[in-house]
Amino acid sequence: MKKAMSILAASAVLALTLAGCGNESTDPATTDGSDTDSASTVSGTVATNGSTSMEKVIGNLKEQFENDNDGNVTVSYDATGSGAGIEAVVNGTADIGLSSRALKEEETSSGLKGTTIALDGIAVIVNADSQVADLTVDQIAKIFTGEITNWSEVGGADGEIACIGREANSGTRDGFESITGTEDTCKLSQELTSTGAVIEAVKNSPNAIGYASLSAVEGKEGIKALTVNGVACSEETVLDGSYEIQRPFVLVTKSDASLSTAAQAFFDYATSKDASELIRNAGAVPVAE
Repeated sequence: MKKAMSILAASAVLALTLAGCGNESTDPATTDGSDTDSASTVSGTVATNGSTSMEKVIGNLKEQFENDNDGNVTVSYDATGSGAGIEAVVNGTADIGLSSRALKEEETSSGLKGTTIALDGIAVIVNADSQVADLTVDQIAKIFTGEITNWSEVGGADGEIACIGREANSGTRDGFESITGTEDTCKLSQELTSTGAVIEAVKNSPNAIGYASLSAVEGKEGIKALTVNGVACSEETVLDGSYEIQRPFVLVTKSDASLSTAAQAFFDYATSKDASELIRNAGAVPVAE
């Protein structure tokens, strides 16, 4: 009898010991804690190239991404315009191209992929002293094609309208012209190579009208953004689609080639929800919500 009791007691102890070991190995607090504490960083360089309108967005993302990786990775930004940025991906001089227009069919069919990270309103801007506050899309089109030439025709003071636009490879120009139906028909007084130059030209010319990214015009003195069909250009109206003149901010990559570890990590960050507030702070409307 004593022998039987001893065997039963030993079996019970062994069972408790095994149960304790099993609980210890599957305890979520134990396994999760070790994973959470080991934050990983990347190192290397990432070359981005393209849209001048995306300067604030990429600047915000670049700064935070570099900080998150303890300065071990460097993201460069070459503001050359959307067309040049797309070409830089094709010829391999950039990891990621930046385009402020959707890719064209011939570009995607040649092996490029576009990933939209944000939407941006194209603000129609005039000099701060202009009497005009609102135009329809049709009026804007007629102004830029030369059918309307004097501000008095649209409720302004007498004065010959000076249209300021971007260069041929600009994503802003492509977006503006495609939405207003003015492709290849605009008559420009000045054709400039950056968003900032357009803003300065309108600021310095009482009779000027131009267009620029919403993210670039907010808070700028000497100009004002017109309402279009009675709708102001804002994050809310761009997101709900009520503001008609808008375009995407696009990351351009090769569909048949892998990015470097650093470039892929930056791409993943820029397209994640973690980047949304940084994009919003830059004046654009994030799409990852």
